[in-house]
Amino acid sequence: MAAPPVVDLPIVDERLAQDLASGMAAVEKLLRSSVETEDAFVTEASKHLIEAGGKRFRTMMVLLAAQFGDPTAPGVVPGAVVIELTHLGSLYHDDVMDEAQVRRGSESANSRWGNTVAILTGDYLFAQASDILADLGAELIRIQARTFSRLVQGQIRETIGPRSGEDPVAHYLNVLADKTGSLIAAAGRFGAVLSGAPAEVEERISRACEAIGVAFQLGDDLLDVAASSAESGKTPGTDLREGIRTLPVLYALQEPGESRLKALLPGPVAEEDVDEALALLRGSSAMAKARQELEAWADRARRDIVDLPDIPARDAFLALCDYVVERSG
Repeated sequence: MAAPPVVDLPIVDERLAQDLASGMAAVEKLLRSSVETEDAFVTEASKHLIEAGGKRFRTMMVLLAAQFGDPTAPGVVPGAVVIELTHLGSLYHDDVMDEAQVRRGSESANSRWGNTVAILTGDYLFAQASDILADLGAELIRIQARTFSRLVQGQIRETIGPRSGEDPVAHYLNVLADKTGSLIAAAGRFGAVLSGAPAEVEERISRACEAIGVAFQLGDDLLDVAASSAESGKTPGTDLREGIRTLPVLYALQEPGESRLKALLPGPVAEEDVDEALALLRGSSAMAKARQELEAWADRARRDIVDLPDIPARDAFLALCDYVVERSG
């Protein structure tokens, strides 16, 4: 089966484009076979989110990072599958915690089969990732374990919220770094390690990928407010309806004085008030502050990327930094 589309980067180097396409196809093939079992139901449930699509963003990070060593090294594709399985397993669990009804345009696993099956399916994907990882060596196992620890800690911090006296914005950014940035950082590190790239390159790519991951999520925050349904493919104001305090909301709540917007934002916004809340938020200084924060994370990534070896993959990483800023409008 053909690989799913990746983020639409302006990759002008034909060989790099071919390498990425070939690598994505190989990852997709192994990803699907890795969850197949003699039990038809387990296979169906495990492939549910794989077949729902997705850009395989983390897969691309592994493959791009591997360009700084030997991209054909035998561990690169299995390493990308480990990262993708870990991501997919976390989505099954996220949907249970969020009581989500839809994921990637399809019925969520918890909605279709119930919470217990969704949780166990996520666990199964983690187990399959561990099985593949066991053949990649102790260093990769340690990276994965530390990444998983950060993923869980980030979820716990998000669940309990900021502690008394803690800055909500700093808390939110730390959650994003752990929940989103850490796995993307691991993807870059996997690609570098498994391809035999130099240690300095590994460190720079890992830091850059984490910053890109945070910036990408901040872009989603902005899109939920600023974009139309046609532009984003999602219904604007979804986070407002669910009472999720994304960065624009957190900045708006920190504005001095009383305002109609602050009165609307503390909890889930009623459906009849969503359009008003979106209009007020779009016109507020909170959006500009959130965009500045996104740009700061993208610049953080660029500072590491510009010192990488001058090969087409470096240009692709720089283009990705531009993309995460531009997509937010």
